Amino acid sequence: MRRTIYMPRYPACWSSCGACANGRVFILEILVKPGDRVATDDNVLVVETGKVALDIPSPYAGTVEEIFVTPGDDLSERLPLLTVHTEA
Repeated sequence: MRRTIYMPRYPACWSSCGACANGRVFILEILVKPGDRVATDDNVLVVETGKVALDIPSPYAGTVEEIFVTPGDDLSERLPLLTVHTEA
């Protein structure tokens, strides 16, 4: 089964304080490539928020099929990041 990993929703504190999210939110580093196997909770990419770097884990175990972003891309909530083929 093909599963898409999306950019997570920003934490609620970002709208009230915003200290950790000043500036752009963008892809800092992609840690996988198509064909790589990932386990649940393996980090697949790193996001820069302007103040902190955040690891984005995979919610699925499987094989990376396609990556939709590149380093430097600006992000928004629910943007598709990559797909993983999982065992049914």
